[in-house]
Amino acid sequence: MDRRWSRRRFVAVAGAVGLAGCSSSDSSTTNTTNRTETTAEPEPPEYDLSVDHDAESWDRYDPEWESPSTSPLTGVGSEVLVENLEIPWDLSFTGNGEVFITERVGRIKSFADGEVQNVTEPVDAIDAGSVEPGEEEQTWWIEGGEGGTLGVAAHPEYPDPPVVYAYYTYQDGDERYNKVAYFDVSADDPSRHAGTLVDGIPADNIHNGGRITFGPANYLWVGAGDAGQKSLAGDPETLAGKILRLTPEGDPAPDNPDVGDPRVYTYGHRNPQGITFLPDATTVIDEHGPSAHDEVNHLVAGDDYGWPDVRTREKYEANEDVHPPLMNTPRSIAPSGSVFYTGDAVPEWSNRMIIGTLTGQRIHVVTLTPEGGELPPAEDGTRFDAGYFDDAYTATSHRTFENELGRIRHVEQGPNGELYAITCNRDGRSREGFPTEQDDVLVRFTPGGE
Repeated sequence: MDRRWSRRRFVAVAGAVGLAGCSSSDSSTTNTTNRTETTAEPEPPEYDLSVDHDAESWDRYDPEWESPSTSPLTGVGSEVLVENLEIPWDLSFTGNGEVFITERVGRIKSFADGEVQNVTEPVDAIDAGSVEPGEEEQTWWIEGGEGGTLGVAAHPEYPDPPVVYAYYTYQDGDERYNKVAYFDVSADDPSRHAGTLVDGIPADNIHNGGRITFGPANYLWVGAGDAGQKSLAGDPETLAGKILRLTPEGDPAPDNPDVGDPRVYTYGHRNPQGITFLPDATTVIDEHGPSAHDEVNHLVAGDDYGWPDVRTREKYEANEDVHPPLMNTPRSIAPSGSVFYTGDAVPEWSNRMIIGTLTGQRIHVVTLTPEGGELPPAEDGTRFDAGYFDDAYTATSHRTFENELGRIRHVEQGPNGELYAITCNRDGRSREGFPTEQDDVLVRFTPGGE
């Protein structure tokens, strides 16, 4: 049965998080007042941003976690909570029932108690542009390319302090850069109460990376793309093509590896789009490859992940100094935001990595089985067990929701264990009937779909 929602409207109540369905009526109009009429530099918020850095205090910490041995391809459905967003890119849930959502056109929004509100528009963020809901023509290149207002992460102790971080693209003369900034969202105008955490990350029409998230030990992880400058990815002194790890104040994490710039955790990445964590605090990312060879990688501090020189089986087998992938796809799926799901609201997917894909327009449910564990069935899926893969885990990937939601930009777990996703069908690259008149949307996955 086709579960496509495009001609229906759902209203959902999301339990402890307090989310309810609604239409984002103001999402198609960008308010640029702060960007064009105010010239004074924003003032950084004056809060104590420091936190404890103990992974074992993480509420999902479970060093004895077990990988499932069953197939994830059983009934899972979805319901729309918010429609008519404008290229949403990231989600960040807080412990007090709020979720922050970025839109690539230069906005940070919040959603709580059934209402969507504009929170802020960074004064120097570019407006990435978008296509209209229901647009049939593919444009591929909207004004902002792949840049814009991308990742978002609430401070680990939000709302005390009431600080939210964002990764976005800005213009400086003829050049574009990416930065990570933080905002006092309790202020009347958060864009005027903002500070910069990281600046000068190379930007371009392609490969901006952009995912940010706080990990189990309350460090901020930042995924930066190579900005189309391949040679930068393999140079650990630059910020392009890297995974960075920072304190909430912007300092390098104290036990970062000594490989180059002290903020660099790993290097040799092409365009990382997803950063997530296993229950034992192991970090796993996904990243785009060149016309296939998309990857899922298990991160080890200081390691080189090969781009641009190594991306194929033959090159990995010939380069022992490069960390091999857990997955390397034979065709392009364009993996984007991901989460290692530990909740029980969708039990079929629990203790698996859930990846939204763009070119694939589907969900990939990836089971990561530690060495010696019982593997799930690979029928209707793909097992990545060739000899050159990272032997820490065996990845088994299953596809679902193909062409039902369109381009799935990010998947995230809420604090109540429910699972959510956002689409980005208004970026000019969707196909197979997208965008619809309801795009873009925030959805919640539900058990028992047909």
